[in-house]
This record gives sequence, structure tokens and C-alpha cells, in this order.
Amino acid sequence: MKFFLDTANVEKIKEFNALGLVDGVTTNPSLIKKEGRDFYEVIKEICSIVDGPVSAEVIALDSEGMVKEARELVKLAENVVVKIPMTKEGMKAVNILSKEGIKTNVTLIFSANQALLAAKAGASYVSPFVGRLDDVGQDGMFLISEVMQVFGAYGIETEVIVASVRHPIHVLESAKMGADIATIPFDVLDKLFNHPLTDNGITKFLADWEAHMNR
Repeated sequence: MKFFLDTANVEKIKEFNALGLVDGVTTNPSLIKKEGRDFYEVIKEICSIVDGPVSAEVIALDSEGMVKEARELVKLAENVVVKIPMTKEGMKAVNILSKEGIKTNVTLIFSANQALLAAKAGASYVSPFVGRLDDVGQDGMFLISEVMQVFGAYGIETEVIVASVRHPIHVLESAKMGADIATIPFDVLDKLFNHPLTDNGITKFLADWEAHMNR
């Protein structure tokens, strides 16, 4: 399973990219606003750091506006993927862009039907949001299992990005279900490193070594 970093924080992207853990990046207007920087400047810088896909989201709600924005976004770098919302207008834009060879990531997906529609429209990626479903009392990971089952049954090549990841269990369950990608906030990715037995083991090894050297 590929790991995308869900952030617009350039320093965090550099940190995890240096570990060989970043296969791509997803951003959205909220994440870029949090950084307090120019949208296009941030996307260009991220694309210069990461070799893999970098999702940049359109703001327009009509298909004509989305297509216009998308054509400008892909001029920033070769690895830009245009993030499009799951709406009728969005799918119209995806259909147009796919025929132009522009990669798209359909976001705000909350049902397997929506994922299937996006794939049929020509999306390169679909992003089902698991954490937001959990927030309203639904099982977000069940959605991933449904999408993977449908895509697998028909050999659909659109890649599934597990989005709105809130904790390490979401990452593990995504991997067990065979999801193509999980896009992970850096604080969650950090937690994947941690286990108390690892910490205890290192402490014991160091104590044993110190005792050995002081004999």
C-alpha cells in the first residue's frame, strides 16, 4: 500500500520524504490556508520535493470553472493531480479532463455508488472519507471494503485513496483490505513508529551495554 501525506506543511513533507515514506501528497484549501502561504507557490514547492502525485483541489463548483482551473494547475508540475468534488458537475469535469490525459482525484466520497460513478467518469483516484463517516456513527472502513469489492469484481483500475484517516487502525485496516493508498496526516504517520515494547527493548539493550562496559 502506498502512503500519501495529507498536509500542505512543506517541512513535514521533507521530514517524512527523507525516510522514504512519502509516495505522494494530498492537499486541500483548508490545509493550504493553515500554512498561510500562496496556493500556487505551495503546490509548486511540494511537487519539487515529492516525485509522486500531488493532489491540488479546484475551487469552482461548475464544470466549466473546474476544467479551467485544472488546466492551470497541471501547468505547475508534471505530478499534479487535480482534486474534484463528487458532484454531477464534478463528474462532467472529470470526464472532460480524463479525455485530455489530466489525472483527477475525486474527493468527498461517502458511498460505494459514488466511487463507482467517479471511476466510470474517468477518475484516476477516488477518495472515500472514513473518519468523517465514523464521526456520524457509521463504519468508515466498511465503505472501503465495499469499494474494493466492487472495483475488484470489475477490474476497475481507478486507485482507491483511503482519506480522512484519524488513527493507526485506519491505516492497518486499509492495508488488510488491499486499498491502493492511504493518505495520512503527519501526526498519525508518526504514531505508526511507536510501540512501548520497542522503547522498552531499546532501554534494556542500552542498560545491558552500559553494564557490560562498566565491568
